[in-house]
Amino acid sequence: MAHSHEELLSFDVAALGAKLHAKEISPVELTEAYLDRIQRTDEKIRAYITVTDELARKAARKAEHEIVAGKWRGPFHGVPIGLKDLCYTKGILTTGGSKILNDFKPAHDCTAWTRLARAGAILLGKLNLHEFAYGITSSNPHHGFVRNPYGLDHIPGGSSGGSAAAIVACSAAATIGTDTGGSIRIPAALCGCVGLKPTWSRVSRYGVLPLAYTMDHVGPITRTVRDAALMLNVIAGHDRNDSTSSRERVTDYTQSLDAEISGMKIGMVRELTDNLSAEVQRSFTAAAQQLRELGATVDEVSIPSLPLSGIISGIVTWAEATEIHHQWMATRPQDYGDDVRRNLEIGMMIPGSAYVRAQRARARVLAQATDALNNRDVLIAPGAAIPAPKIGESRRFDAESGGVDVLSAILRFTSPFDVTGQPAIAVPTGLSTDGLPLSMQIVGRPFAEVTVLQVASAYERARGAVPAPPPL
Repeated sequence: MAHSHEELLSFDVAALGAKLHAKEISPVELTEAYLDRIQRTDEKIRAYITVTDELARKAARKAEHEIVAGKWRGPFHGVPIGLKDLCYTKGILTTGGSKILNDFKPAHDCTAWTRLARAGAILLGKLNLHEFAYGITSSNPHHGFVRNPYGLDHIPGGSSGGSAAAIVACSAAATIGTDTGGSIRIPAALCGCVGLKPTWSRVSRYGVLPLAYTMDHVGPITRTVRDAALMLNVIAGHDRNDSTSSRERVTDYTQSLDAEISGMKIGMVRELTDNLSAEVQRSFTAAAQQLRELGATVDEVSIPSLPLSGIISGIVTWAEATEIHHQWMATRPQDYGDDVRRNLEIGMMIPGSAYVRAQRARARVLAQATDALNNRDVLIAPGAAIPAPKIGESRRFDAESGGVDVLSAILRFTSPFDVTGQPAIAVPTGLSTDGLPLSMQIVGRPFAEVTVLQVASAYERARGAVPAPPPL
């Protein structure tokens, strides 16, 4: 049965895997549908820096031959995906969203892509981002401003803005992002898709350009919770090339997706429920009530040191990023965008004593977050205090909250769980009256991704479909 391009683009990874395995669709026709979609729409959203069209076609032909021959590799076999352009791809431009690496072609692949390629995934290209992942707007001065498919004059969030925009624009079936202060969950929240930050060390960072060594995470951005679990199944696990990657046992992250959550105990983080826009407050309250209706107990819980997370995250990232970039800052400062250069200059002024104190304070925040989960299965919080701001908007004024600093209204909800390293997922909760996505975070104990995904999946089923963005 022939499928139109629109039909092919409408399937999530789980559905694509089943149809590809059953030979109901072809990797070749599927890849052509995605390449056509990129060609027709990407000028409007700027999700891609590099499109690897000929390599994708070659990989699709190989996947088709293997599937026909019965050599099935799993649910990503023949599925077209995109990678954030921090991810090394052998012989393929990897810019980090920068001018400095404008012609850099790595000699090897990052481990996440190695594992996805081994699983049969097809690379459509490299995705746009905030320069060197150091920001949350994805307004990239070198490769174009990424735009939110739900509102082209709004930011998609960052730093993995292209990764989320490509999902929502149907120009990739799944993508990889990175998260240091929220860079998987922020774009997922603002663009209306699913973003999973696994436990720190759960996924190898080998071959991924770093921002801050002790806070960087790699993870999936997808259409559904199931797709995120399927991708984590592929990319999780120890890697001898990354000494920080965990040896904790990898399980099947899809195992509890269909399970009920009746009887679960869920904590609503008090420190992350104030100063919300009225629409975010209504949407988050409704999401918490939906969890109650599914049989979970939802109560308020306090993590007193959580407000320190923004300061901790800032100091650690400033210091570590400046160390990573010190040679380029010494020789090519003019080649950075203004905001990234300013952040790196701040990092030069962070004394070692402040960095040490910040790292020690991280342990206190984690201990309190762990205590909050002693008698609970997961924690919940909004994805952000406001819907996606307009491009260039730095401060928002409204009747409910008065003046709101856009940066803090977004980062303060995500950075705490980079500080603690806990797994956290952003799932859509609906749209604002302006048609912009709203979101909830679900946070678990370290390495408890199965539980986080279980709760997210149960909520997703109960919530139903979120309206699609306007046609591009």
